[in-house]
Amino acid sequence: MKPAKFDYHRAENLQHACTLLKEHGDDAKILAGGQSLIAAMNFRLATPSVLIDVSNVEQPNLVVDEQSGVRVKATTTQRFAEKHAGLRRRIPVLVHAIEHISHFQVRNKGTVGGSIAHADPASELPAMSLLLDAEFAIASATNKTVVPAEDFFVTYMTTSLQADEILSSVLFREPPQTSGWGFHEITQRAGDFSLAGSAAIVDLDNDGKCSYARVALFGVDATPLRAREVEDALLGNQCSPELIKEAAAGVRGIIDPETDVHVTEEYRRNAAEALTLRALEDALGRATTD
Repeated sequence: MKPAKFDYHRAENLQHACTLLKEHGDDAKILAGGQSLIAAMNFRLATPSVLIDVSNVEQPNLVVDEQSGVRVKATTTQRFAEKHAGLRRRIPVLVHAIEHISHFQVRNKGTVGGSIAHADPASELPAMSLLLDAEFAIASATNKTVVPAEDFFVTYMTTSLQADEILSSVLFREPPQTSGWGFHEITQRAGDFSLAGSAAIVDLDNDGKCSYARVALFGVDATPLRAREVEDALLGNQCSPELIKEAAAGVRGIIDPETDVHVTEEYRRNAAEALTLRALEDALGRATTD
């Protein structure tokens, strides 16, 4: 298949991209790594009449330490983020999740912002943004705003971004230093989109009680989900094997999975519970009370 006819513009910088978006509106799409968009265009699932290429803006790969976390420029390739020592040191669960995105050839071109803006519910990075209380810097030709990750994902592959807006950077917040993390997903083959996935972060106080909990799910609903019910079941309690098993079972009432050509809805429910339990067990195993 070949894409429908389109016009191509190469943005010189972010402001130029915003100006082009304002000019072309709904007819335009941002092209960053192109690992999802170009495939969709080849199958005529997407038919934008204008492509605005932001892959060559100034410093496309940029990861910056901030007091509350790590800011990643949206055009940063997944491979660059994966190999960034500071990101691995401060937020290891994020790097671990990126390592599960497709294959390294795809990560060489695919961007952090592109994956999040594409908002595939089976993708790792949208779920990581929920897990890490991320904030999205959004720019347009006339305005700049900050949107929490929980307000960004609307429904299947749909976000709160307006036609003239672009995701410029993502602030991933650093979890407590003594916290532990876990990440598990199921795929048909290595590099495939996940059939179901879960990630968790847990921190313990000096008495061994849960003082911080984050759980995110992906591949099991129209959007990635934060499992607050699971978190609430853990907070303030000693995380015994019985408690975390009971908490993990709570995901069954949160998600709304679908049956497709790969697996059934019930398979995804069972997988979500099992993967959440494994993620919590790993997180508790890595957490310290120092």
